[in-house]
Amino acid sequence: MWLTNLKIAIVEKNPDALDKLLDDIPTLSKAEDIEMAIYLLREAAELLHTLKDETEVSMGKIKKNLQFLRSTEIKTSSRLDIKS
Repeated sequence: MWLTNLKIAIVEKNPDALDKLLDDIPTLSKAEDIEMAIYLLREAAELLHTLKDETEVSMGKIKKNLQFLRSTEIKTSSRLDIKS
């Protein structure tokens, strides 16, 4: 069951489910299950690295957008302008 849930979490690209599954790794007895778990854990690690990289790119884009929006913001004076 754990292996099936791990497969589902990888396919769904669900980091929360992966985190829960990695916190609760069962003891596997069959060699076939152990090999499958190793393969899936490698896939999960690769997926998490990919998601991390995508998040970094997104955060960089958000930072650039915020800088642009701040640069186009109209500067207002904190003083009362009675001359104009």
